[in-house]
Parts: sequence; structure tokens; C-alpha cells
Amino acid sequence: MESQTIQKRSMMKAIILTGAILLMLIVQADAQEADTIQFQTFDYEHEDTTFVMQQYFLAFLMRGDQRSQDEDTRKEIQAAHLAYLGDLYEKGFICMNGPFGDDGDIRGATVYRVATLEDAQKLAEGDPAVKAGVLKVEIHPWWLARGTGVR
Repeated sequence: MESQTIQKRSMMKAIILTGAILLMLIVQADAQEADTIQFQTFDYEHEDTTFVMQQYFLAFLMRGDQRSQDEDTRKEIQAAHLAYLGDLYEKGFICMNGPFGDDGDIRGATVYRVATLEDAQKLAEGDPAVKAGVLKVEIHPWWLARGTGVR
């Protein structure tokens, strides 16, 4: 009796997992077709699959020249920096961002989901940490297949 219960639970978990995987594939397939009009795209054929390649913009956040703020000011700038990037993420202008795990001059990276380099530059320069000179940015166009881990 107990082994049947375990088998039923395993079967239910497998069904739920399969459903979740199918849902992810459907969402990714839709992402391949969504809003390509405003973004630069091209089709890339690989074996029997066509990927829609979209241009994103990868911004490296680098150590700025103005780093002599007192601790309270640094905390305020950091809080405003995080709030700004979080807001851009919620609005769909940022796919992903985060700090690097070392103490090098490149402090982190942001992937912007905008139509032009100028749009990415404007958003990056609006960051309170960039405005304060704590960070500076270097932006590069970056091509990724839609639906493969970015939105």
C-alpha cells in the first residue's frame, strides 16, 4: 500500500514537472515572435531550428573617478542606484543586471533591452551612481537569441 502511494506521488510530480516544462517552451516560443518590430533582429538557422536574434546592449559598470563620498552619501547613492535599475527592470528596459564578485575596476553589468545604443546610453547615464561619478559606463551592442534566457 505504501509503495503505491509513493508511486502515485512520483507520477504526480512527473506530470507537474512535464506541464511546467511545456509551459516554459510555449512562453519561449512566444518570446521568439514578440515585439521584433522595434528591435533590430535577424533570423539565424541552426540545424532544424530558426532563432530570432535580437540586438541588446551590454553595459559594463566601471569604477568611476568620484569615490571619496562619506559613508552615508555612499549608502544613499547605492540605494538610489539599485532603485533606479530595479525600476528599469520592472518597466522592461533591463533584462538582467548585477555586480561582479571581485573587486576589479569593472563593478558589474547591465543588459538593456532597447532599440538603439543612444537609448541605452541615455538610460545608463540616468543612473544616480553614474551621475554622481561613482560609476561610469561602457556600452556594446550584443546579439542574443530571443527566448533563450532573456526576455
